[in-house]
Amino acid sequence: MNHTRFGPEREGDLTRFRLYAPDTAAVGLEIDGAATVAMQKAGHGFFAAALPGLAPGARYRFRIGDGEAAVAVPDPASHGQAEDADGWSLVPAPLAPVPASPRRPWHEAIIAEVHVGTATPEGTFRALIDRLDHYRDAGFTVIELMPVADFAGRRNWGYDGVLLYAPDTAYGTPQDLRALVEAAHERGLGMMLDVVYNHFGPSGNYLPLYARSFFREDVDTPWGPAIDLENEAVRAFFTENAAYWLSEFGFDGLRFDAVHALATKGAETFLREMAAACRAVRPDAWLVLENHDNIAGWMTRDEQLYTAQWNDDWHHAFHVLASGERTGYYAPYARDPVAAAGRALAEGFVFQGDPYPDADGDPRGTPCTQLAPDAFVAFAQNHDHIGNRPLGDRLAATLAPERLAFLRFVLMLSPAIPLLFQGEEALLTQPFPFFCDFDGELAEAVRKGRRSEFADFFDAHGASFPDPLSEATFISAKLQAEDMRTPQARAELDAFSRLTEQRRKLVWPLAASGFLGSEHRRTEDALRIAWHFDAGTLVMVLNAGGRPVTIDPLTGFAGMPAGASLGGVLHEAGGNLTLDPFAAAVWSLAAA
Repeated sequence: MNHTRFGPEREGDLTRFRLYAPDTAAVGLEIDGAATVAMQKAGHGFFAAALPGLAPGARYRFRIGDGEAAVAVPDPASHGQAEDADGWSLVPAPLAPVPASPRRPWHEAIIAEVHVGTATPEGTFRALIDRLDHYRDAGFTVIELMPVADFAGRRNWGYDGVLLYAPDTAYGTPQDLRALVEAAHERGLGMMLDVVYNHFGPSGNYLPLYARSFFREDVDTPWGPAIDLENEAVRAFFTENAAYWLSEFGFDGLRFDAVHALATKGAETFLREMAAACRAVRPDAWLVLENHDNIAGWMTRDEQLYTAQWNDDWHHAFHVLASGERTGYYAPYARDPVAAAGRALAEGFVFQGDPYPDADGDPRGTPCTQLAPDAFVAFAQNHDHIGNRPLGDRLAATLAPERLAFLRFVLMLSPAIPLLFQGEEALLTQPFPFFCDFDGELAEAVRKGRRSEFADFFDAHGASFPDPLSEATFISAKLQAEDMRTPQARAELDAFSRLTEQRRKLVWPLAASGFLGSEHRRTEDALRIAWHFDAGTLVMVLNAGGRPVTIDPLTGFAGMPAGASLGGVLHEAGGNLTLDPFAAAVWSLAAA
């Protein structure tokens, strides 16, 4: 890929450097062990320099300002760091062209969300290669890595990245990441990467020192001043970054974190430019949004913008049904969780322009009934909804087995794209608490912030509350290979593999054809959903209540051809079904 704006480029024997630094009069290029070279103004706020004879791995950094007052900073578009995020950047070694690799269509995605640092004891890209066979054999078809961009310290969820082009050294080198992607492709697994463009982490970001125009001091966000997306150079920094992961490492797609938090004018332009930049290098890239605003238009397929959206509505509705929790962000779904679940299953968003029952009650979302089910990524858990709990506890630690089985059945056999968090396939109970590695006042601020957020819980549980700065908290989240070998884990893995096989037989053939629409009907606490495709209809019935319910499954019902069921599904005379609590069934009907 030709980087015209940001980051180092190799051109024959020359290495070209560029830095966007509109707020300083002088920039020097320092090569470890050599004299600093003055960089020249290159227009539009950029400084540039080109040096011959630099070997891959040579250490460099920029010096902002003149003389002894100059401040040394890393390259914000560094492709790799020698040590931590605030140290020397490395001249990159060229990566060979990405080998062509066939992949499955999007509707066949079964996604495992993985945090590199905790997915294995070693917490590295290379160690994760050795776990890929597990994910393939379990039935997953896609691995989605949580963010890997360089962050301050030795451990982090990944959402505090400050050098967005550099894989964090805690996980390995760029070559190690490339090897992981290629190893996944060799096993028939697609690879996605979570990227964060709504903020930089609180430690190790030097952009305000020399490029204040990256930010808007008059527009605040939960992370500080907003990134200024009205600035074309700023937008290009991020769109180039997205294209870089696709082209240089061979990722099949990206997940864009919290785009609703893009807080300045220019956000819509930015999202359109982002999709165009990604599709310029990978026309078939899977581009998935996280967007609390529920804007269906971003997933309109004929515009070739975004492929799908993480559907928190699905999670929230089913979490209320299964767990009974009704506070916090679950409260809007607790008014009628059965109705919310029916709409999430049949249509995608629960809120499609309806008033959102928060402090303001403003409308949220847009109509989405025209979208195919695979425009939504559904989940019973993910990193957020585990890790943002006070103890980082998983559902498997507290929820009754029949309710866990119910959630997995509905998730895996409805036609939205299913996502599970690492270990969920075996219903492991290891927590995934929030953790990071900051120093000094920032560390204490994080610690106090977490305690304040869960003050009532902390008062009740005292020392059991995990310290986010403690290495022990991080280690508690690590998965061990033997965790998957216990009799219980093996039984749950077998059950999950059967669900993935049933999905292949029931859902994939229909989802491969055109989507015609859906319908859903409620009887007491039971639901019947029908998704119509050119190739036929998928029907699901489920009972989320506490007592049996008899339901008309669908006109013309005559058994469950090519169907699957979960406990307590009883046939009755007259073609109706009686469903016990937390029972469900699904089957397909051929097109007329």
